[in-house]
Amino acid sequence: MNNVSRFSPASNSQAATSRLRLLVLSNGHGEDIIAVRILQQLLRQSNPPEIFALPLVGEGRAYEQLDIPFIGSVHTMPSGGFIYMDGRQLARDVRGGLLQLTLSQIKAIRRWVSSQKKLGNKRAILAVGDIVPLLFATFSGANYAFVGTAKSEYHVRDEVGLLPKKSKGVSWENFSGSIYHPWERWLMSRRRCRAVFLRDALTTETLKQWPIPALNLGNPMMDGLEPTFSSAQFYSLASHQQETVRPFVVTLLPGSRPPEAYNNWETIMIAVSALLTSFQQRNSIFHTSGTVVFLGAIAPSLDCNILSQSLQSQGWRTASESPIPIPDPNLLIFKHRNAYLLLTQQAYNDCLHLGDVAIAMAGTATEQFIGLGKPAIAIPGNGPQYNPGFAQAQSRLLGSSLILVEQPAEVAKMVQSLFKDPDNLQIIAENGMRRMGKPGAALRIAQCLQERLG
Repeated sequence: MNNVSRFSPASNSQAATSRLRLLVLSNGHGEDIIAVRILQQLLRQSNPPEIFALPLVGEGRAYEQLDIPFIGSVHTMPSGGFIYMDGRQLARDVRGGLLQLTLSQIKAIRRWVSSQKKLGNKRAILAVGDIVPLLFATFSGANYAFVGTAKSEYHVRDEVGLLPKKSKGVSWENFSGSIYHPWERWLMSRRRCRAVFLRDALTTETLKQWPIPALNLGNPMMDGLEPTFSSAQFYSLASHQQETVRPFVVTLLPGSRPPEAYNNWETIMIAVSALLTSFQQRNSIFHTSGTVVFLGAIAPSLDCNILSQSLQSQGWRTASESPIPIPDPNLLIFKHRNAYLLLTQQAYNDCLHLGDVAIAMAGTATEQFIGLGKPAIAIPGNGPQYNPGFAQAQSRLLGSSLILVEQPAEVAKMVQSLFKDPDNLQIIAENGMRRMGKPGAALRIAQCLQERLG
């Protein structure tokens, strides 16, 4: 997708030179998606910038939908971008060419800034992710803005105060009075840094202690999650009656990266079996029609045939009719006793909205589910992403909305306990929406970028 020819001036007109050229740096698949959401809104503004990108991790396929050219080469590292969780992953990436890739990216950024400067164009950089794109933006010589997706003060504190220090890592994360360390705050406080967009109000207020242009405009992770159905359709005038007869829906989130996600799926299926057994017990608290639906939100990067084989080996059989409408012509339907399990790769948003609870071993998907006001139960795995360290950090970030269990069989007990206490469910709903924010952040950030960088 490199398109160096677009560096050439198409016109010497004043209108051409007055148009902002924006370079977007992002370091991960989730960060790419967040960047694209903001860029979609930015392109809808009057006199939008001409946009270029450089994904620092992975191939940056999310940018393809906007036909945004890359200014340098891209390459997927063995770790998939999770080097901060495991020193062994870092070593693998170094052997895989990480240092050479980083040097080439730095050169590409400097070359792009220099080219735009020679052409007399206004130029700026949008860094999305963590300290790596922020560092590159700071030393690019251009004005820049930063969208901090990786860190939140909720990792170390809540509205009441500091969280109990259960590990040395938590103590280290807050050693300077913020989850953002002094060197990160220095990068955010430079004169060329025009805006810093944080993921929640608590983090924003903390960073305002320093000369940082910190803004709380929401979290773009909660944008673009609208379901295909309206709430009025799902909960009609006979909502109370529907609530007593509708299926209980459990959303399954195994993650998106093979082979880890396949291993996660096997773990989740142990939890599903335990949950089905608990529903059949007389003391079960569920007063539904007796039907349970498991919704597998499966990433396009995974092979559903592998998941289907796993299901059939555990006694699930294919069925022809779904108990709930899912807008996916390729929907795979399985049945086991009074339970259904649906696999979809096209109805992700509906899977989030329909679920009463999630069994989760994913990063972004878990946070989005909780941001809709729903509880999730997580099982730490052994992969490069959803391991115990990641799960613990995510638990601190999401508070009471995310419940960690050590063994998949424990999920059944937790689900029964959760739904015995409606007041606690309300607290969980408010907590999730407060920590993840309201939709519309991408538009608000785009408007601010237009004002501060344009």
